[in-house]
Amino acid sequence: MPWRMLRQIVQVGIVTEPPPEVGAPQEPSALLAEQHEIRQEILAVLGRAVAIRAVDPGSCNGCELEIHALNNPYYNIEGLGIKFVASPRHADLLLVTGPVSAHMEAALRRTYEAMPAPKRVVAVGECGCNGGVFGESYASRGRVANIVPVDVEVLGCPPPPLEILRGIRRALR
Repeated sequence: MPWRMLRQIVQVGIVTEPPPEVGAPQEPSALLAEQHEIRQEILAVLGRAVAIRAVDPGSCNGCELEIHALNNPYYNIEGLGIKFVASPRHADLLLVTGPVSAHMEAALRRTYEAMPAPKRVVAVGECGCNGGVFGESYASRGRVANIVPVDVEVLGCPPPPLEILRGIRRALR
């Protein structure tokens, strides 16, 4: 059995397709330069690491996957001085994805109110910025700005990790 499987792997080869190209590929040196600028900016603004509380009040999880990609070794946001925290009481910034469902409206408000001042909010994705395909209905309150004040909107469905990082950077300025 193992030999048959090995033979099949050799005969078939790689069956996945190459990843799609989104825009112009960025040079690693340009990304490193931007990461260095972000690190310096964070230290200049806060003098320490940025603590982010991420909230998903009803998204499809597409934006969450891109946010999780920020934690991989390529983007290495922990190395930039950006970390995710479990409590809004420790957060400098609130990262909200998706439209706000009726059931999560109160939880999002409480999370926002629990944050210390100055409060910064970044709405991520088309749904977070304008309600997306969900809009406003009996089950959805629509965009994040309908519930809490939003400082920065990061458009895209879902936005690439680098755009989310740039949105976090804009919120810190």
